[in-house]
Amino acid sequence: MSQATKRKHVVKEVLGDFVTPTETQQIVKIISSRGNNLHETVTAKGETFLVSMPTKFRKNIWIKRGDYVIVDPIEEGEKVKAEISFILYKDHIQYLQGEQLWPEGFMEELSEQDRTNKQPGEDTAQEEDVSDSEDDESDLFVNTNRCNYQYSESEEEEEESEEEEDDKKERTENVS
Repeated sequence: MSQATKRKHVVKEVLGDFVTPTETQQIVKIISSRGNNLHETVTAKGETFLVSMPTKFRKNIWIKRGDYVIVDPIEEGEKVKAEISFILYKDHIQYLQGEQLWPEGFMEELSEQDRTNKQPGEDTAQEEDVSDSEDDESDLFVNTNRCNYQYSESEEEEEESEEEEDDKKERTENVS
């Protein structure tokens, strides 16, 4: 099987299947990446430990800080105590919440994220009107790797530059 075919099957499995954690598995949140396919995680109870990414996910599926995963415990691990078995996306999280399988410790974090994403006093009908506007740039991608420079010329700068041009014209006329 080629690499592209393997990737296709792994992506299809992750995005299509709705998995529920078994008794030994648990849902954890990714805190940071430690390199060498190791990630630091936190449980709903606040315990932190390292988890490893299995080879089937490497270079095929990417996870970042704040993502949720289902992990299988590793008994012999001292530092690395689990291995990622499934990566949870928004649809998976909603499914687990509907099945009452989502940990209580993470419920508060998700509700806070929902509140911060929605501005106070904003209604869904108002959101549709705003998104239809051609001048609305709130949904545009912002590259955070570049410095934001805001160039604006004030009226004073324009007047000064016009005065300088007039002075140059007078000087050239006086010379000729």
